[in-house]
Amino acid sequence: MKEAATFHLEIDRFIKAPREKIFAALTEESKLKAWHCPRGMTVAEASVDARVGGAYRIVMASRDGSRYAVGGVYQAIERPDFLAYTWRSEGGPGSETTTLIEIKLTPQDGGTSLHMRHTGFPNGEVRDSHSHGWQSVFNRLSDLVDPDGSAVAVLGDPRSTYCWTVRLGLAEKGVKYRLEPNAPQTPAQLAIHPFGKIPALRDGEIEIYEARAILGYVDEAFEGPSLISTAGLLARARSEQWISAINCYCYDAMARRYVLQYVMAKGDGPNRTIISTALPEIDMQLALFEKAYGRNDYLTGSSMAMADLFLAPLIFYLGRFPESTILLEKYPRVRNGQAVMQARPSFAATLPKFG
Repeated sequence: MKEAATFHLEIDRFIKAPREKIFAALTEESKLKAWHCPRGMTVAEASVDARVGGAYRIVMASRDGSRYAVGGVYQAIERPDFLAYTWRSEGGPGSETTTLIEIKLTPQDGGTSLHMRHTGFPNGEVRDSHSHGWQSVFNRLSDLVDPDGSAVAVLGDPRSTYCWTVRLGLAEKGVKYRLEPNAPQTPAQLAIHPFGKIPALRDGEIEIYEARAILGYVDEAFEGPSLISTAGLLARARSEQWISAINCYCYDAMARRYVLQYVMAKGDGPNRTIISTALPEIDMQLALFEKAYGRNDYLTGSSMAMADLFLAPLIFYLGRFPESTILLEKYPRVRNGQAVMQARPSFAATLPKFG
């Protein structure tokens, strides 16, 4: 097939796996079923006749039950170096256009350099709409063929409450990831987060910053238990309410104006003036959480939700310093909620190491 238009998409990826293994994942039906869809979807059906002139068909399913089918014909198969096949959607936008995919695999430094060229798009808008989808698909390919690695990386200081929150969410979902310790405002952090804050998340070439946005992506992109409350509309709204309150009010009083006064104290010790203004606010905030728990183990009901992931690191740190430890004695439901969170495997798996 010849290129039908000047609009094309090119993607380069390094995958830590031999090209023979990658080529098999590209052409064997059972392996194709395990990865060939963007994050947040599954392959419902796949059929492969991997020979020149043979056809393939892939049906991808989203969590809401909608399906997206593509198919085509193999144009070239040169194992394990090169693969070319046509690509056409079944129904919907783009179903009138047949495009061409060419994949070149080259050995490189203990792995494989993958170069994909997708040509024949009728316009730039259609081409661009495929870019993130392909990046996500290749992240899943990397997960499959490199069981010792991961396309997912968390950049930040593991002692940070927000970094810890993100790691808790990844652990709850069972997502394998790399922790890349990084301080705020470093060049590496600024390369992803324009404000230089932590954490940031990298999934292959996909980059996301801000803890709530990261957890939203993780929850939709990966299988595993939902991080969104399943107890109904009000519980979901309450969870978002507490996340916003923690971010806008509690972090400032609990972390910035209290815990960090101890952690960052110089020779004269913590700033008692700042601490004294923070403690009444912390007391008020703990009282709100005490009421929110009610008879439940979690903030929004009988099951864990995202708000609990934001609160747990803060309460953990409050339990390490004198005035806040005394305050926590007044709030048995907060202490119970924290004990329940600390008993979860995700908490032990992500507990920062302290000097």
